[in-house]
Amino acid sequence: MKELLSPLFEGDNLMQKTITRRQFLSQTAGLAALTVVPTGCHFGGIRRARHPNVILIMADDLGYGDLGCYGCSEIHTPVIDNLAEDGVRFTAFYANAPECTPTRTALLTGRYQQRVGGLECAIGIGNVGRYDDAIRLRKTNDLGLPVQETTIVRLLKNAGYATSICGKWHLGYETKFSPNNHGFDYAFYAIGGGMDYFHHVEPPPSNMHSLYLNGKSIKRKGYFTDLVTDEAAQFIEQQSDKTPFFLYVPFTAPHSPYQRPSDYRPQPLLENSDLWNQSKGLKEVYFAMIERMDQGIGKILRKLQEKKMADNALVIFMSDNGASRSGRNLPFSGYKGNLFEGGIRVPCIAKWPGVLPAGLVSEYPCMTMDFSASIIRAAGTKPPPDRPFDGMDILQKIQIKGPIQERTFFWRARRGQLTRKAVRDGSLKYIYLQNEDDIKEYLFDLKQDPAEKNNLLSERKEDVKRLKMLLKKWEDKVEHKR
Repeated sequence: MKELLSPLFEGDNLMQKTITRRQFLSQTAGLAALTVVPTGCHFGGIRRARHPNVILIMADDLGYGDLGCYGCSEIHTPVIDNLAEDGVRFTAFYANAPECTPTRTALLTGRYQQRVGGLECAIGIGNVGRYDDAIRLRKTNDLGLPVQETTIVRLLKNAGYATSICGKWHLGYETKFSPNNHGFDYAFYAIGGGMDYFHHVEPPPSNMHSLYLNGKSIKRKGYFTDLVTDEAAQFIEQQSDKTPFFLYVPFTAPHSPYQRPSDYRPQPLLENSDLWNQSKGLKEVYFAMIERMDQGIGKILRKLQEKKMADNALVIFMSDNGASRSGRNLPFSGYKGNLFEGGIRVPCIAKWPGVLPAGLVSEYPCMTMDFSASIIRAAGTKPPPDRPFDGMDILQKIQIKGPIQERTFFWRARRGQLTRKAVRDGSLKYIYLQNEDDIKEYLFDLKQDPAEKNNLLSERKEDVKRLKMLLKKWEDKVEHKR
């Protein structure tokens, strides 16, 4: 075994010799089938000096069809496209919810957001609860992610990781919900759902200043996408190769207001400005916001290269939900906020040199919280027994080339009197919409009808009955205790 490994390894460090990148990937892929017992850790049969650095990048309201690698010819995203060429691009990846707060809750807890309470809907501008449970919690200043919840950040920190968030939080306005209280060593963030990219204030009538550093409101000049990029790159610059790190980079792009880097105005946007309207983003502005984010990701990845940390880095890119009507969710129907495919099926890419295959397009159905399980396993730790994760370790399935298995996914989203529910079991998907006394139901076969054009509700009544029973059992299971 030692002789076999010697051309690729020196001590416990992964060392690339005088071979091409393609040769390196080919040789390490062959080693993945072998069992290696290192002094440090191993993944896919590859020995590493320590657990990988993890960079988790999340776009805000980015649609399935908004990237070149997902079929878009109008938006220039070479960095993200190259990430897909060097990693795994998922084509059946689902957000845990059709909007911000609930998806982020599931990502950080590794569990369905319904288990927390009050976070099935995005927290409103100015710290507003938008449905009955959220309104109840807001009255007692308890609307947010409680510190009693076990986050992947705290698990990583306890496993020896340095941790940082640079970007959007949106999991509670009160100090007790701040990122630092959930395990982040360093936190530079927008506290709410959306803010002026230049003046860092929420839309009127709130006008609340939303830029924070380690729990305290701060003032800083600059376009927020660029500030996030610079903070993330600086965090990497400060890291050593002795301690692994977890860097969470949730950009606000391309969420409204629709402002390019060149769109600075001396005063914050007014309440009646169409730039706040998520359905009225000008195409050229929307494109520029995504392209600036792509450039920022490039700067972050270059910093990894400069620090010689790229070969031992797990980089994950995803969107929190589908695009608004200003974006592109093709080939699917629906938008942010609803449970048709366009509202929840989103881009996702993962790159892990020497562990994940390069250039793979995976049709494996997966969900936001599946990556929570993958990150924790990569770090050599696990969730506590009393709070098991709901997600599946999707990257392990990719590593071992496991066959695609049928899975059941559930969604429930509430706002005001409107309740949306959905369940996907195999290729069948049932959607339930209730607005006061008005109820609409749909059944689609996604294998035959991915754009959800043909409602099979009246034709397959037994399937509808079965899926509704699955949905009811799931709701009972995840009912929160708060």
